[in-house]
Amino acid sequence: MISAGEFRNGVTFEQDGQVLQVVEFQHVKPGKGAAFVRTKTKNVITGAVTETSYNPTAKFPQAFIERKEVTYSYADGDLYHFMDNETYDDIPVNAADVPDNFKFCKENEVCKLLSYKGKVFSVEIPNFIELEITETEPGFKGNTATNTLKPAKVETGAEIRVPLFINEGDKIRIDTRTGEYMERV
Repeated sequence: MISAGEFRNGVTFEQDGQVLQVVEFQHVKPGKGAAFVRTKTKNVITGAVTETSYNPTAKFPQAFIERKEVTYSYADGDLYHFMDNETYDDIPVNAADVPDNFKFCKENEVCKLLSYKGKVFSVEIPNFIELEITETEPGFKGNTATNTLKPAKVETGAEIRVPLFINEGDKIRIDTRTGEYMERV
């Protein structure tokens, strides 16, 4: 059990059957009245963020989220298949449990499966991934005075915006959190 007075950023706890993670917290002691803890919490499974105030003595059961290192194998319809790096078991994950930024993940990429009480609810991919450009318009010399971007398709099929000097066959690094071009590799 963890009390609201012990909340810190990143702490996960259970409330009303939901798994919540503290994003921000502030211990408030008003001049008049009792102290309270103002928190911004994120539902780990749905991703919804809410702001709530708690009595510092309120107690909640602590939730433990398991992060297992796996290798992405292949996609099959609505299922994504991962291989456990320790036991070599095949772990199918529903497409609904895979985040939007998974479009940057290529086969044989090491990821982390996030699960709570044995149920997988999300997949964490590396923050930076190197991919090859498969389709883009050719760049022209001389028009690089401004920070102009053009659409490009990478080897996973995802579309991103890249600078004009990037050509087909170039390898680039992408920030998977924002989906933006970082640099040429």
